[in-house]
Amino acid sequence: MRIQLACLLLLFATVVSQDANARYKKFIKQHINGRMSANQCDAVIGSRHITKTDSNECKETNTFIRATTKLVKPICGRAGEPYGQLTKSLLPFDIVVCTLKNQQARYPNCQYRGQARTRQIAIRCENGLPVHYERDIVSFEN
Repeated sequence: MRIQLACLLLLFATVVSQDANARYKKFIKQHINGRMSANQCDAVIGSRHITKTDSNECKETNTFIRATTKLVKPICGRAGEPYGQLTKSLLPFDIVVCTLKNQQARYPNCQYRGQARTRQIAIRCENGLPVHYERDIVSFEN
């Protein structure tokens, strides 16, 4: 009985880990671009086929973090702090926020307006990996 339970727990841990890895890869595709500029939203979102989940509808907003995964991944550890159910970066990041200009458009006709910002970011982490970009955070320092 103990062996069966151990095997079941190992199988569950493997499935959860694989699921988090798949979400991490999607996070990278949708939100990491170290060379992104505000005027590249249409091209990058189009080439990466970023749409609303399970549809061909254009996303209202998509944010790109201008950094490498080596800088973003540590937010889920020592470079982040709890922020409700999320994790907030300790340091600000350069980001590009792409906002849909043509409402109700469908891929591949999405047109975006990009805006560069520097903000702390809030993400969801699973198994030590970033899996969801939630929002940027304006912080006021004294």
